[in-house]
Amino acid sequence: MLTTINILEMQLIIDSNHSDPHRVLGMHEVNHNNKQSLVVRAYIPQAKTINVVDAKNKNKKYPMEKIHSYGFFECIIPNRKKWFQYKLEITDYNSNSWTTYDPYEFSVGIGEQDIYLFNQGTHYEIYNKLGANPTVIDGVEGVLFGVWAPNAKRVSVIGEFNNWDGRRNAMRLLQNSGIWEIFVPGLKNNDKYKFEIKTSDNKLIQKADPYEKFAELRPSTSSLVYNINNYKWSDNNWLKEQAQKDKFNSPMNIYEVHLGSWKRVENDNNRFLSYLELADELIPYVKEMGYTHIEILPIEEHPFDGSWGYQVTGYYAPTSRYGNPEEFMHFIDRCHQSGIGVILDWVPAHFPKDAHALAKFDGTALYEHQNSKQGEHPEWGTLIFNYGRNEVKNFLIANALFWIEKYHIDALRVDAVASMLYLDYCKNEGEWIPNKYGGRENLEAVEFLKHLNSIIASKYPYVHIIAEESTSWEGVTTKVEEGGLGFTLKWNMGWMNDFLEYVKLDPIYKKYHHYNMTFASTYAYSEKFVLVLSHDEVVHGKKSMLDKMPGDLWQKFSNLRAAYGFFMTHPGKKLLFMGGEFGQFIEWNENRPLDWFLLEYDHHKQMQDYVKELNKTYLNSKALWQKDFDGFGFEWIDADNKDRSIYSFIRRGETKEDTLVVVCNFTPNTDELFRIAVPFEGNWQEILNSDDIKFGGSGVVNSNVLKSEKILCNNRENSVALRLAPLSVTILKAL
Repeated sequence: MLTTINILEMQLIIDSNHSDPHRVLGMHEVNHNNKQSLVVRAYIPQAKTINVVDAKNKNKKYPMEKIHSYGFFECIIPNRKKWFQYKLEITDYNSNSWTTYDPYEFSVGIGEQDIYLFNQGTHYEIYNKLGANPTVIDGVEGVLFGVWAPNAKRVSVIGEFNNWDGRRNAMRLLQNSGIWEIFVPGLKNNDKYKFEIKTSDNKLIQKADPYEKFAELRPSTSSLVYNINNYKWSDNNWLKEQAQKDKFNSPMNIYEVHLGSWKRVENDNNRFLSYLELADELIPYVKEMGYTHIEILPIEEHPFDGSWGYQVTGYYAPTSRYGNPEEFMHFIDRCHQSGIGVILDWVPAHFPKDAHALAKFDGTALYEHQNSKQGEHPEWGTLIFNYGRNEVKNFLIANALFWIEKYHIDALRVDAVASMLYLDYCKNEGEWIPNKYGGRENLEAVEFLKHLNSIIASKYPYVHIIAEESTSWEGVTTKVEEGGLGFTLKWNMGWMNDFLEYVKLDPIYKKYHHYNMTFASTYAYSEKFVLVLSHDEVVHGKKSMLDKMPGDLWQKFSNLRAAYGFFMTHPGKKLLFMGGEFGQFIEWNENRPLDWFLLEYDHHKQMQDYVKELNKTYLNSKALWQKDFDGFGFEWIDADNKDRSIYSFIRRGETKEDTLVVVCNFTPNTDELFRIAVPFEGNWQEILNSDDIKFGGSGVVNSNVLKSEKILCNNRENSVALRLAPLSVTILKAL
């Protein structure tokens, strides 16, 4: 048996221990019998015979010799010196035959510049190189696979295309980068694959692709090949408008949605709506209700429905629960064509321990910290990203950019920012490690967030990056160059807690908690806030928004209308979780749809009508959004009327004509002649009253124009007398 291969190298291939199989397999120039020749080598254990076929001249066929019984083949071609493109004609022991290009004949698809940028954490399009990316190399269509596994002894791509055999399609390790790659010709959309990794202690583990663009429906865990670059977008006008508008002084009224439980197809085994069905049903509803944005609870692939998407395993893959990536693109495209922005919940704080995903990816703590005091959330049972590793930071920053670039996402809501900022978050003494200065701040996470926000601000200045941050960390929405974290907006968790604590009280107790509703004004301009009534507040025994309200059924609805009126007229952008708009009575449950049948009952339909009218009043009133982050836009008229639980304030826009006066009464008492100061003389028109009969109220409204009088009130010289309805919000506009 004549052979050109070093026997030790062949054994490394057979034992699946070679870190650069391309150096052995494929076509190579050799000196054979003192003559320059070509040799082709292949390792295909299932093969009985293999022929090398010239891809451009099928008549030139060269039989390969099996030089090892385990399936190592070699063919010496003495009469050819120049490399040529070829195929392998393979027959197995069951007499099945097929012809394919050899993965080991192709040049490297991941370049030195890619490696350099990734290893320093600044390859912002690394998702085009790592993962499974359909591409063309040397004129052949296939998929370029790349994966970062620096501590692996060997990595292979496995799938149905190679019978899930890790001995086939072993990848090459590129330099000292920790990146393994291989080009596999002939694969197509929806082909299943995983990475088989031989760890440093010779254990074999199978992992889903961290950069997978699509994945199997749970509980299956394979990644799926998918070309996400073929969708034809139709939202150019929307994108141009976003780039030109003032994102801070524009209306932002967000409808927060869990796609799997907004509605279901109950007559079809209670299945989820697809992305396409959601485009047909959810988008028109949101538009009709007067919302400007949809915020989607995480749709990145996740194994457990009960996590609501917050325990992500596929950061680059929209979940297959509702369809494929192009169908999700269609949903977003339709949102934009309807004038609706899309906010994606994004979770860079932690990830689950599922064996097929990121945890101990190459047999070592790669994406997480080795030390559990740094690398685990004991409360959530999840792992914390190691923000000190450049490649981990690159994975996350590129992921944020990926959703903006490839899916045209308008904003990212960054979950659990507080857990990132503090090393001792939800940990007891002795369960965490201080930073190098002895403090509790996670300095590496802080730098990661600054890096993330500065890059997005420079590349996509019209995109919002919203922090769900519950502490008093200073400068969350201050620009990075000015010493802040660089977020554009921050959820106002303090306001939400104070507000909900107040509105659930029986009116006779409200006066003892009056300043719950005014405290937020003392810090309203310290950050750029979003006021939120989110999903977290209507689960786990906290009751639905309607059920939080005190009193009988009529009072519950009246209280809720008043609460929403205060919420929508207070400074800050707005967010309401689905179901709250029509008075869902039971808590949200991700396993069942909202109770849409409630709209058959007057109280719930009237609540929905009220929220629709309130939303449209918001959209049409510049004073409610034009100066959200400017102290000029808000002024108390009377913040101290605690004995009557009444609040009154002014909202201003850019012009005098935009001015509004808002009066909120949180008791069931009616006043037929309530005098309230106005900021200037003139006529005032009631544009919304939550006590209107059409909303289910008692009808104590102000149908006539109110003319100001020179009567001193609230230390102002101009005032009007109005009918003050019970448990109500009244909005007056200057004429």
